[in-house]
Amino acid sequence: MWNKGYYLLLAVFLAVISGPVIAEEGIKTSSEMEMQISSLPEAKLSFSQSFSFPFLQSQNPLMADNNLKLVLGAYVTPVSLSGMSEVFWTPAAFFLLSGGARAASGWNMPLGKGIGINEPLGVKVVGVPRQAVIEADAFDGLVWSAWGAGTVQFDLAAVIPGDWNHVVFQTRHEFRYSAYSRAGSNDSWVFENDDGENRNGWEYFATYILGYQMPVSPVFKMIGIMAELEKNLYFAPDGDYWGDSLGYWIFSALSVFAITPRFNTTLAIQIRTRRNDGSSDFKNNNDYYYQDRRLLSEGGERRVVFYRLAMMLNYRLR
Repeated sequence: MWNKGYYLLLAVFLAVISGPVIAEEGIKTSSEMEMQISSLPEAKLSFSQSFSFPFLQSQNPLMADNNLKLVLGAYVTPVSLSGMSEVFWTPAAFFLLSGGARAASGWNMPLGKGIGINEPLGVKVVGVPRQAVIEADAFDGLVWSAWGAGTVQFDLAAVIPGDWNHVVFQTRHEFRYSAYSRAGSNDSWVFENDDGENRNGWEYFATYILGYQMPVSPVFKMIGIMAELEKNLYFAPDGDYWGDSLGYWIFSALSVFAITPRFNTTLAIQIRTRRNDGSSDFKNNNDYYYQDRRLLSEGGERRVVFYRLAMMLNYRLR
């Protein structure tokens, strides 16, 4: 439902530009609630608690704020329930290392598929896509994942001081292993109403954000653009037929508003790439099994389509 890494990156992005949290004896703590909605429609409510500890700090300006940060969280959507934890290490002001894990399950309803095996219906006939069927019961198995990531971030004002010089850049690169407990090595599965193309295995995610922090407005905090890449590393047999190794891109225009010192709102307008299967009968239609839809190169292997309007409401409790 919510593409992997998107709101995690927004949370990190907001952390870069937000003020300090409450400090007690050198340990900083923060509690946050987030509501995410979009035009698809979809919704997600999450809660997180973070603890930040000074670690390997020095008088060097690049290392003065070095810390370890532990984030514990949980979220619920109309079709899933999840818990996660992640540790961030900031060895320098411009660099983050992180690693985490998540466990989740879900249920299915007419509005969306929370969890299940994605299977084709009927006998395969080359060139004729079969219908896709999601086979699962509520809380039918566990979806879990573990990841490691590195983030580089930069603020021009740190090099050229000035209220008008806050041009910020961030890029994050993540390797993640995900698995569904009911899925075999060749099974595809769906989670949170996504495209149903998941397999037990490794994936690579990359995110690039370029933003400008507004120096005058007390409310309009930042504008920016974001590009995200999601690429599986399954190397599925016959994957060239449907473009299994062809990564998906999402491009976003972002606006961040500070309604109050504790309450931020992020708005996103998004477009994304899809595989070119050359037939309007099947494009953007997950009712048909994705492995039966042949990738075409004529006109380009990718096409760009409108994705969604999204909003994230973030409230820091303390």
